Amino acid sequence: MPAWRRDMGMAEELREAPGAVRRQQQALAAHQIELQLGIPVAAVAPNIATVYRRPLRLDGQLFLAVSQSGRSDDLVETAAMARDAGAVTAAFVNTSESPLAAACEFVLPIGAGPELSIAATKSFVATLAALLRLLAAWSGDERLPDAIDRLPERLISATDLDWGAALGPLADADSLIAIGRGPTLAIAREAALKLKEIANRHAEAFSGAEFLHGPVALVEPHYPILMFMPGDAAADGLWRLAADLADKGAALFIAGQERHKLTGPALLPALAPDNPETDAVCLIQSFYAM
Repeated sequence: MPAWRRDMGMAEELREAPGAVRRQQQALAAHQIELQLGIPVAAVAPNIATVYRRPLRLDGQLFLAVSQSGRSDDLVETAAMARDAGAVTAAFVNTSESPLAAACEFVLPIGAGPELSIAATKSFVATLAALLRLLAAWSGDERLPDAIDRLPERLISATDLDWGAALGPLADADSLIAIGRGPTLAIAREAALKLKEIANRHAEAFSGAEFLHGPVALVEPHYPILMFMPGDAAADGLWRLAADLADKGAALFIAGQERHKLTGPALLPALAPDNPETDAVCLIQSFYAM
C-alpha cells in the first residue's frame, strides 16, 4: 500500500481531516470526503499560525493544502505548523518545486502546466479533477476514475454550450447571487469570484439552504440569480427553491438538467448526466466560456 494511502487510512480512523485550501475547492473536497468517507472536514484559518503563532492539536489528522504556485507564505507556514503538530500533510500544487511542497510530507501534482492568466481558470479545473482522483482512490470508488478519464472530452463539449441567454441580464446587474448545493456549491463560489474578479460585478455565493436564512430577503422582481443545479439528491431542494424564486419574479438562470417545468427561469444547457461530481466541473467550464 502506498504510504499516502496508509497514512490517510489512519486519519480516517480519527474521523477528522482538516484542510487549508481555497474556499471553492475546499467546498468540493469537504463535500466528497464527508459524503463518501464519513470523515468530518474543517477549514484551518492560517492566521492561527501566521498571526497568533499558536499550534493546533492535529496529531494523526490529515491536512490538505491546495495552491497553484505553492508560494503563499500563510499556507506554507500553516502547513509547517500542521506537520510539526503531528498531522499527515499533503500538498496539491501546480509547481512541485515550491515552498509548500517542501513543507508537506506528500506532494500531489495538479499538472495544469504554466499558469498564464491571473484568473486561474485552468488550474481551478485541474485542481478539482486532482481532488476527485484522490477521493476516488481513497474511497475505493470504481466509477469515479472512469468519469475523470472522460472529463477532458466533456470539458471540450461543455465549452461549446451556449449560455448567451444569461449574458444580457448578468451584464446589466450591479449585484447578483450564485447558488449551488452539494457538488455545485464549489462551482457557485468560483462563479461568484470570477464575476467580481473578471467582470467587475458584485456577486455572492450561497448554498441553497443557507440562502433561505436571510439572504432570500434580497430577492425582488428581476433580481439576477445564477443557480448551478447538482445532479444528485441535492437537486430536489434546489428545484423547490427555484420555484419560490420564480414566484418572487427573480431573473433566474438555472444551469443543469431540467427536472421540473417552471414558468420564468431560463434553463442554461448542460451536458447529459455522467457523474454528479464531474458534471459539476463541466458546469464551471461552461460558465467560463459564457
